[in-house]
Amino acid sequence: SFFKTLIDHEVTVELKNDIQIRGVLKSVDQYLNIKLEDISVVEELKYPHLSAVKNVFIRGSVVRYVHLPAAAVDIPLLEDATRRGVLPPP
Repeated sequence: SFFKTLIDHEVTVELKNDIQIRGVLKSVDQYLNIKLEDISVVEELKYPHLSAVKNVFIRGSVVRYVHLPAAAVDIPLLEDATRRGVLPPP
């Protein structure tokens, strides 16, 4: 999967409850369950109870968006993959 190419890169995961968590992607599965290490919360003052947490497992069903590092994305490869997913096979 595309997200497996981002393992060991820093990503920001936005949750459906509006919390944004930045951390190093350690694993992701087909359900978009995500493990992050060395995390920080984007609005730490709003969520002080998360400041002591260093590693998280995020269930895929609560993920709204995954912000990707621009340098880690191979844009031509991504465009090609999306075209193959949309166009009927020849």
